[in-house]
Amino acid sequence: MLIRSLTLLLCPILLAGNPTNGFAQEVQITPDVVYGHKLGLAMTCDAFTPTENANGAAVLFMVSGGWYSGWTAPEQSQALFRPLTNKGFTVFAVRHGSSPRFSIAEAVADVRRSVRFIRTNAARFHIDPERIGVYGMSAGGHLSLMLGTASDEGSTEAKDPVERASDHVNAVVAFVAPTDLRIMAQDAPDRLPAYDRFPALEIDQKTAAKDSPLLHVSADDPPTLLLAGVKDELVPIDHSRKIHAAFGEANVESQLIEYPESGHGFQGDDAQKAIEATVDWFQTHLTK
Repeated sequence: MLIRSLTLLLCPILLAGNPTNGFAQEVQITPDVVYGHKLGLAMTCDAFTPTENANGAAVLFMVSGGWYSGWTAPEQSQALFRPLTNKGFTVFAVRHGSSPRFSIAEAVADVRRSVRFIRTNAARFHIDPERIGVYGMSAGGHLSLMLGTASDEGSTEAKDPVERASDHVNAVVAFVAPTDLRIMAQDAPDRLPAYDRFPALEIDQKTAAKDSPLLHVSADDPPTLLLAGVKDELVPIDHSRKIHAAFGEANVESQLIEYPESGHGFQGDDAQKAIEATVDWFQTHLTK
């Protein structure tokens, strides 16, 4: 799913950032930044920093599809982030412990740590620690929403200074995101057969509830943009509609953009419009 999601969005982004149109901006790539360790392994992200006109805001991209997270050479993925780096955003491509070895809960913990790390090292990356956004597609959208709805201020008792920092983010964009994992769990009565393909969803409803963004919505959540395809048969649009309604009830600024002809992934004009909406959202909520 990860490769498919990236491929569906990559074509219009490549066109938007083609150097021949005089639009592309150079970036400094810092590969394999280590934001933590577990089980003797490094957890890493890649940083893409504009070399000119950086606006001081950071946007984290959740490298996740089906809660699988894989490595791609940053020079190959750079085009995916060009619409944001062209506008001055520093982008971090964050990888997490991947399914099937690691669970959804562990992936959530990993991306929480990535926000804490980047906030703690804001001066190093020349960003404002109070202007951090996050976005992702499918499982990456789910992880983005978990950061938006279930953040904390860090532990004052932690020995590790990173763990003392907040994992709060200031703006969220979620593409085709699962928001209620309970209906995807193994013991859900109307579970879709397609979910059998994803080891991360070998969980029960009680476990799923802990990492369901829909159940964590509260009035202090950041502005959130939801992008969803009406014809999505893997993550039905009700996921986005229900959390959008919950944001409304909590008086959280939120917008849902529905694409009537799209499914689980956008192509053509829908892809381009979704990218433009994403950039606009972060410009509105992260730039001074």
